[in-house]
Amino acid sequence: MTRLNGKVAVITGGSGGIGKVVARRFLEEGANVVLVDLFQDALDKTKAEIEGLGEVLVVQADVTKEEDVKNYVNKTIEAFDRIDVFFNNAGIEGKVQPIVDVSLKDFEKVQAVNVTGVFLGLKHVIPVMTNQGSGSIINTSSISGLDGDPGVAPYVTSKHAVSGLTKVAAIEVAKDNIRVNSIHPSPVNTRMMRSLEAGFNPENVEEAKKQLTQKIPLGRYGESEDIANLVLFLASDESTFITGAQYRIDGGMGSRS
Repeated sequence: MTRLNGKVAVITGGSGGIGKVVARRFLEEGANVVLVDLFQDALDKTKAEIEGLGEVLVVQADVTKEEDVKNYVNKTIEAFDRIDVFFNNAGIEGKVQPIVDVSLKDFEKVQAVNVTGVFLGLKHVIPVMTNQGSGSIINTSSISGLDGDPGVAPYVTSKHAVSGLTKVAAIEVAKDNIRVNSIHPSPVNTRMMRSLEAGFNPENVEEAKKQLTQKIPLGRYGESEDIANLVLFLASDESTFITGAQYRIDGGMGSRS
């Protein structure tokens, strides 16, 4: 279990359900890990849970603010001198509403985190990887970045944008031996899905989950561990000829498209 031995990995959304499990897997595979998230207490709690596995640095940051993004990149370089893997993962779901009821404020909030945050991460991590002549970037999109879903227009819009940013970045940095790919999960068994279930059916959350699960041919939500397996593959040298790809990890949902 040394697929990332000696590598340095930055994870935004690092104290969330997927981010935390990916961090654990990276540590188990020999990486040094930098966790980035909005709330310091959540970062401290996550660090306490996983730091026995390896070296963990936490940096509080609002990914929508360029100075904060510059800071988490600079803190990583100060501590480890390089960034080999960037899991560009921070994101929010927004409210469940039809387009006509979405306020501009709510729409812009989702775009700020899910699009601007991803863009700023790319903008400031890519030069580090360019200077060292290598790197792997994994952007978290969604099946909603490939298909449409009623009631979540801001989220769908933002995740389609992540798909586009991934393709452009992959082309621009291929000459520098940097790979950029996106992952597109189905519903995953995390806090975000609890929020969305409540939004889709406030009076019967279990029914909302049942209906969502019925759309997945494999008959279940994904687990954070499922996502971590794919992210680890894309972070490792096992995927050195893969860039600009969009990886569905959706229990077969894409087969219906």
